[in-house]
Amino acid sequence: MIIAGLVLAALAAAVHVFIFYLESIAWTSPRARAAFGTTGDEALATRELAFNHGFYNLFLAILAAAGIASVAAGATTAGLTLTFAGLGSMAAAAAVLAISSPNKRAAAAKQGLLPAAGVVVLLLSLI
Repeated sequence: MIIAGLVLAALAAAVHVFIFYLESIAWTSPRARAAFGTTGDEALATRELAFNHGFYNLFLAILAAAGIASVAAGATTAGLTLTFAGLGSMAAAAAVLAISSPNKRAAAAKQGLLPAAGVVVLLLSLI
């Protein structure tokens, strides 16, 4: 069951790397503007904020990936700790988005379901 949890963690990390790309690299592109529902002027006005936020998502992905790599290397306790920290932060951020911006609940679900599922599956693997 730990493998299933780590696969979910890897998928969650991949989603967050993609969000990093959209926010920090492609923010003013038509693709990113369509994904986030911003106009060209809004994208230009919020570019610095999005750039910073994208790196936040990248760091969460790196945290989860470091945990996965640590588990694979045999450091299970440290690896699971890192993985739980990354996934828990991802899921918590998605919950904050869903609560603070009800019109963005679909986006919150896209960014939060995989990490939340990963946490549950990894917890179950410890029982």
